Parts: sequence; C-alpha cells; structure tokens
Amino acid sequence: MKFQVTVKDPDVLHDAVEESVEADVKTLNLPEDEAELLIESRMDKVMEAMGKWWKYSEYITLEFDTDAMTATVIERAAH
Repeated sequence: MKFQVTVKDPDVLHDAVEESVEADVKTLNLPEDEAELLIESRMDKVMEAMGKWWKYSEYITLEFDTDAMTATVIERAAH
C-alpha cells in the first residue's frame, strides 16, 4: 500500500539546513565575521534549492510504501 503524508513544521527544516551549513563552514576556520557572511549566503542557496521538495520552508510531502518498505520525499509540482 502507498500513501502520502504532508508534514508541516515551521522550524525543523530550516534548523536542519542551518546546522549543516554552520558545521560545513566551521571546518574552514574563517574569522567569525566572514563565516557569518558565508553561512548566510549558503543558507540562501540551499533553502532555494530545497524548494524543489518543500513549500514555504515548512511543508514537505512524504510517500510511504508498506509493500516495498520505503519512504520517498515527493517533489513539488511547481515551485
């Protein structure tokens, strides 16, 4: 059986991206002011790219297939 669920969480998706970007930039050992600018720039790029799968940075649709035991993120029709 396949079914889709749309999940809304206004913070978790943004926070997950932010944590990942910050961790990546931290490895560069940049001065704090440069790191902050780079984090902001990368956040903008990643959040825009993620629009392929989520809406308003808080809605995401997942499809579960209990026969294949898989879960898939569904691409938005138009973004």
